[in-house]
Amino acid sequence: MTIRLLLADDQTLILQALCALLDLEEDFEVVASVSRGDEIVDAAREARPDVALLDIEMPGLDGLAAAAVLAEHVPSCRVVILTTFGRAGYLRRAMEAGAVGFVVKDAPVEVLADAIHRVMRGERVVDPELAVATLAAGESPLTARERDVLIAARSGATVADIAAGLYLSEGTVRNYLSAATTKTRTRNRMEALRVADERGWL
Repeated sequence: MTIRLLLADDQTLILQALCALLDLEEDFEVVASVSRGDEIVDAAREARPDVALLDIEMPGLDGLAAAAVLAEHVPSCRVVILTTFGRAGYLRRAMEAGAVGFVVKDAPVEVLADAIHRVMRGERVVDPELAVATLAAGESPLTARERDVLIAARSGATVADIAAGLYLSEGTVRNYLSAATTKTRTRNRMEALRVADERGWL
């Protein structure tokens, strides 16, 4: 049986290399490839892939959000997150979004091919070390709004800019930033942002 694949990655060289490598496998056929997260669902509806390999950081919609939308609109398609970022928080969010696999990009192509075959057999595929790290890290302590405010602070935006962008008062933004700083055990919002990003909470 030929396994139909959809690939999504915003880096053209990586996307083309993955397409070429996976097409070399006898039972794989790449039926769609996209470079934006907001193109994934439409491509999956049209191409009807068996497995979608999604990067996390993409324009339009990140791979984790796209995985959740895909699970809702094309439930027959199994999602494997393929990413540079082997972070515990990302793995937890990927599983919550309905992904059945999580593979880091520096894995050999044989490992990726095996992961695809295993998810087609109904298995979940996760790196054991990352699974242990995820259990050890626990769930994100940040609320959805604290997360939104930290993400908005990424570009160095002022409190006023963040407040305007999220339709909040400046005092509320300061409260969220203070709470995020306390929960991440850091001294300021940039340190909080770094810690939350490293742990995959954003």
